[in-house]
Amino acid sequence: MQDEVTGRLDSLILLLQTRGVDIGLKIVGAITIWVIGRWAIRTVKRMVGVGLDRRNTDPTLSRYTQSVVSISLTIALLVAVLGFFGVETTSFAALIAAGGVAIGMAWSGLLSNFAAGVFLLILKPFKVGDLIAAGGITGTVRELGLFATTVVTSDGIVTFVGNNKLFAENIQNMTSSTARRVDLVAQVAHGADVAEARRLLLERVAAIPNVLKTPAPVVEILEFNAMGTLLVVRPFVDNAHYWAVYFATNAVISEIFGAARYPAPFTVQRGIGEAA
Repeated sequence: MQDEVTGRLDSLILLLQTRGVDIGLKIVGAITIWVIGRWAIRTVKRMVGVGLDRRNTDPTLSRYTQSVVSISLTIALLVAVLGFFGVETTSFAALIAAGGVAIGMAWSGLLSNFAAGVFLLILKPFKVGDLIAAGGITGTVRELGLFATTVVTSDGIVTFVGNNKLFAENIQNMTSSTARRVDLVAQVAHGADVAEARRLLLERVAAIPNVLKTPAPVVEILEFNAMGTLLVVRPFVDNAHYWAVYFATNAVISEIFGAARYPAPFTVQRGIGEAA
């Protein structure tokens, strides 16, 4: 028994002595090919991006093309590494094709995201840098990828939304229009001068920085409720200044009503049969 174990150990040592160097060299070579290949892929991807930027290509198309190039070259590099180890690449390609069919059937949702990404690229409902509301997310588009679109919300959260979800639902593009309307309301209490409140609001809102002259700001009576008269305040702005004007308008409403000493809104209860 001991002689048998000793014989096996001797065979293993002999195998390592004769083939160990070859195996080690192949591993080192494969790692070298992978490192150099990844560097080359990043270089090619960067060159493609620079070339497209020089031709003033749409940023959305540029980043989409770079993603396709990177993924395609990475697959080719993987095949090259396996070929270096002696794996038959022809058989491997056939295996990839067969596996692709199986994966395609199992991951139909992934393929639908890919197809939706192509249609989004062609139809261009938005581009990189646009402010959109779609798929339950409102934010700025950072990248249209192969399978998902990267959106950065106003609070800085990076969100990845499947392309199919975007394509299947309504898409609101706030950047494509020249002006965006700020919608706010101002509650005027019973007994306050509504006409004066409208006049003061129009003057002050029109003077807020970045409020557009055309279309002009709007201050109108929206409804009469139990607390008095509800005014709607609507300045128009460029998209870049939306939130600044939104907060400034709220501040103006508070300042005007405070300076005019309007009473605080309160609910009036009327008895049955009492005239309104």
